[in-house]
Amino acid sequence: MTLLHAPTLWQLLERRAELTPQAPMLIDGRKHLHMTFTQALDIAERLAAGFYELGISAGSRVTWMLPTGLPAVMTALALARLGALQNPIISLYGEREVHGVLEGNRSEFLLVPDDGERDFPAMAERLCQQLERPPQVIVMGNHLPRGRASSLPPPPSDGQAVRWVYYTSGTTSQPKGACHTDDSLMIGGRNLARSMSVSAADVGSVAFPYAHIGGAMYTTMLLASGMSAVLLDRFQAEEAAEIYRRYAVTLAGGSTAHYQLLLAEQRRNAQTPLLPEMRVLCGGGAPKPPELYYQVRDEIGCGLIHNYGMTEVPLICAGFETDTDEQLANADGIPMQDIELRIIRSDGSLAGEGESGEVRVRGKAVFKGYTDPALNVVSFDDDGFFRTGDLGMRRPDGRIVLTGRLKDVIIRKGENISAKEIEDLLFTHPKVAAVAVIGLPDELRGERVCAVVELKPGAAALQFEEMVDFFMQAKVMRQKIPEQLEIVEQLPRNQTLNKILKHVLREQYAH
Repeated sequence: MTLLHAPTLWQLLERRAELTPQAPMLIDGRKHLHMTFTQALDIAERLAAGFYELGISAGSRVTWMLPTGLPAVMTALALARLGALQNPIISLYGEREVHGVLEGNRSEFLLVPDDGERDFPAMAERLCQQLERPPQVIVMGNHLPRGRASSLPPPPSDGQAVRWVYYTSGTTSQPKGACHTDDSLMIGGRNLARSMSVSAADVGSVAFPYAHIGGAMYTTMLLASGMSAVLLDRFQAEEAAEIYRRYAVTLAGGSTAHYQLLLAEQRRNAQTPLLPEMRVLCGGGAPKPPELYYQVRDEIGCGLIHNYGMTEVPLICAGFETDTDEQLANADGIPMQDIELRIIRSDGSLAGEGESGEVRVRGKAVFKGYTDPALNVVSFDDDGFFRTGDLGMRRPDGRIVLTGRLKDVIIRKGENISAKEIEDLLFTHPKVAAVAVIGLPDELRGERVCAVVELKPGAAALQFEEMVDFFMQAKVMRQKIPEQLEIVEQLPRNQTLNKILKHVLREQYAH
């Protein structure tokens, strides 16, 4: 597999359009519109010229919130052509979140869609009235701003300059602005392509918010490999599966929730293959129970490569198709190219093989710091390694296994308990569709273990005694068995990759 390289994202698009001009790049899954690499280059350049005439140039701070679709991809490429500092935020964000981003970024421009389902222009107007330095609002309607490419200044050539700000999902704290370069994002995209062994013949899919950092990674993967992708502005399993079949999609995914929804759809008609052309489901953003790997393999009939990454470091570890079932099910992959990874004990020393500690990383794929400089002091150690806040261990085969979050370790009577270990086991219960295990304040124990469970459709209620018996039969030490069980219709999740919001559950059940 040969992947194209270039110093900047725009130059990568130029090289791809020169190499395979008429090859398909993007497909709008609902509108059935196709775009070649040459068309993408032409449209993005004319859009850049239109932005330039409106005052956007190199270094301009631009926040855009557009749903997954051709306009979003073209906007990202057009701003990359100009060398603007772009800040993509998902279109599901509410007014409060957008206000915080605009205020923190001091954005000069705000790009919003003209979407009938939600009045984005009206929201933008209200926000401008609240801000001391309101941005110029550009509504991206049916007629996008366009100009003549000949009016543009030369494109940027430095791939090391900060040109992207992505905000963390804020599942445990206030979102933080992570600063990226073209280079750090393109490294993530090329590593993703290597992980899935993509070729120009593959058809992928972007069924998650394109404004998520995975959007820029996926764009890099398309340009580097010459493959194409189907765009979906929302993910509904039955509809998505039909579109995947229509366009013979070979690579799909997003997060654990996407796998589970496709599994549920396959189970509705178990005798008929749901995705006959699918080669690999791939994603990240949330923990994957090992049992889920085997369910996807056996029922959908394709591979599952679940990766480890975060907004600050788009792809830290990944599995490969050549890995064994055991490695893909039970590990989170190996450190990727341009990633140096350490496991650090609580006393600051290096952890040994098979020993859990904090995952720390450094390298060209790591972000350049937060927009708030004060956060960088505690986020990087003295050796320049980024402190991920994730707990993990290195196996003898070099694979990394995530064991939880530093903030997700439950300390019960002085005993450290991994929430993820309990979640992975309880997920194998036939009644359980999803589970979150949290620690709650307890006068006697310090913290007590609470399991919050989302049941499979049609399943009878899971009783507390039944859960305890399940753990006892699994021969789990008693200290790890949850002392509290809560059944919910739906676990709270964020709007990007459906991560379970444990801080919401802790607040809900703390008293």
